[in-house]
Amino acid sequence: MKKICIVTGSRAEYGLLKSLILGLKKEKSFKLYTVVTGSHLSKFFGNTYKVILQDGIKINKKVYLPLKKQNNKIDIANITGLAISKFTKVYDKIKPDIILLLGDRYEIFGACFAALNSNILIGHIHGGEQTLGSIDESMRHSITKMSNFHFVSNSVYRRRVIQLGEIPKNVLNVGGLAYENLKKMKLYTKKEFEKKINLKLNKKNFLITLHPETLKSNNSHQIIDNLLSSIKKFNQSCFIFTLSNADAESYKINDKIKIFVKKNKNCSVYFTSMGQKLYYSAIRYCDLLIGNSSSGIIESPYFYTPSVNIGNRQKGRLLANSVINSKNNISSITKAINKAIILKSNKPKSFFKNPYGKYKSSIKIISFLKKKIRKELDTRKKFYDIIK
Repeated sequence: MKKICIVTGSRAEYGLLKSLILGLKKEKSFKLYTVVTGSHLSKFFGNTYKVILQDGIKINKKVYLPLKKQNNKIDIANITGLAISKFTKVYDKIKPDIILLLGDRYEIFGACFAALNSNILIGHIHGGEQTLGSIDESMRHSITKMSNFHFVSNSVYRRRVIQLGEIPKNVLNVGGLAYENLKKMKLYTKKEFEKKINLKLNKKNFLITLHPETLKSNNSHQIIDNLLSSIKKFNQSCFIFTLSNADAESYKINDKIKIFVKKNKNCSVYFTSMGQKLYYSAIRYCDLLIGNSSSGIIESPYFYTPSVNIGNRQKGRLLANSVINSKNNISSITKAINKAIILKSNKPKSFFKNPYGKYKSSIKIISFLKKKIRKELDTRKKFYDIIK
């Protein structure tokens, strides 16, 4: 029986991995280990490891990293180095045959390098994508080069991973994992949702998820100020905020959100972490999603909900027609919101076609692994040259 270790470090990434973890849990040919780290284990970011336990998933190891409310670039560098050291020790105890990772965050980079250094096979999910306004862009491609198997969300991303020198037969287009979770999930009714958030929905309702642009220092104050100034223009509206993730300068965004909600209690609310079911219900019942989260790119179109994508954090990703890009200024954000509101009421469902739309992603990943991970496992890689 081969040992598979899945590492998860954040609420968003776990939301995508959930179906895969549950699928692997049922597989008799694999012994599954779930290792939790990053913001999952931080009180500042909601202790979201509890959601994993509520889903009936056993946490085999917890890798604590010293996340603080006000993480800066030095903190992030130190955390990444500590992650490498701690994950190396965890792998030495578990002795997994393969590590499965999703995405591009610094704690995932640390977990990946520790596996590479320990001569363990690595499977990477959601590689080949672009986010030009974030250091995640470089992290993601670095993780690709350390990995042996690749599970991408679109044929465009498959070509890009191969362009990076990865062997084509080891790069599988499985689509985005979000769709699989959405198909299985029973969301809250509108009445249940209002009770959960303790807020009565209004004529217009905005879901707002904003993160720092980590390649552009000290603009976090500006981007949240511009966003808050823009939404103030929309009367008879409710504003549902989810706080920013554990990136450097996230506290600058979160502090401003908390002040805004305190001054506008009758029409706004914030959550450190909503959890997958409540967050997806929010996308369904809101008129649009505003910010720079990948959920506005990948998940929002499934609910036929337009999104306003501000700035450069997600620049380079494939976009549905329903994603409206906005510059980081009040005028541009306001115009984009107005456009999204009109789009919501005027466009047919076919307009919201999602480039990440495939089903049974986790089934495809598990089937691939069952064929590949059999006898002796060789971690050596060749560089695949496109031009011979």
